[in-house]
Amino acid sequence: MGDKDINNVAANSSIHWFPGHMRASQRLLKENLSRVDLMIELIDARIPRSSRNPFFKDITYSNKARIVVMSKGDLADCRASEDWVRHIENTERVRALAVDCKNAKSVKNVIYVLKEVLLNFSKKRGLGRLMRAMIVGIPNVGKSTLINSLAKKSKARVENRPGVTRTAQWIHLDSGLDLLDTPGTLPSKFESPEVGLNLAYTGAIKDTVYDVEYVAMNLIEYLSANYPKQVQNRFGVDFSEFPRPIEKLEAFGKSRGMLLRGGEIDLNRAALGLLEEYRSGRLGRITLEMPRELKK
Repeated sequence: MGDKDINNVAANSSIHWFPGHMRASQRLLKENLSRVDLMIELIDARIPRSSRNPFFKDITYSNKARIVVMSKGDLADCRASEDWVRHIENTERVRALAVDCKNAKSVKNVIYVLKEVLLNFSKKRGLGRLMRAMIVGIPNVGKSTLINSLAKKSKARVENRPGVTRTAQWIHLDSGLDLLDTPGTLPSKFESPEVGLNLAYTGAIKDTVYDVEYVAMNLIEYLSANYPKQVQNRFGVDFSEFPRPIEKLEAFGKSRGMLLRGGEIDLNRAALGLLEEYRSGRLGRITLEMPRELKK
């Protein structure tokens, strides 16, 4: 790839994803808001700030209870998740918790908090009927996985790619709650380039809409600076020896034998391979955003 580096591709890289069906999803959420008592907002524990769509806060009325569930807690840094839970609860005055949506014990914690919040809410509002909740979040954040775990059976389609759920569906839970599953919705624009990158790292946006090499170079730069031992142990490479991001990505590709004819590194394959290593959790528990950043 010659002298291609992170600065050269930045000007030409566009990470933006707001197809027409997401506009329809926004309308769907607004239309159904009056039918629910509780909003369950799912965010990604690895990127708690970037995985929040401001639209969800904008449509939440004051007469709705709300909890924030940080999914994929098994992939995030435990200490960072604890800090994020405290930060969200202290600043927003809502219940928050980090969970592994595939772990039964972890899901029980969600059920406990749901019952507690709904009980307090029903007492305040004098409600005696079946409670209804809406679950919202960006694409690929784990809504369907959580719903299936709560329902103890497969009721929502689950795939590890964004944009699977396209329509709203009601699901009755044995815990005495009707849950409305909604399509994943990204914001119409990102507040910063970092948000777009974080969403790309975690797979919230399809790999086909951005330059994967550019994204992978940003990711490997972050990982080598913030989790050097984990990446070195996994790849057997000391990335501090390579000053430029492209050299780090090439070193990763070489360590995995991702070569073209003539011995040149297949950077596209290396980029996709690095992203998969991170998304799968094979690098260990890694968080890309820390709550201290919000205090600056």
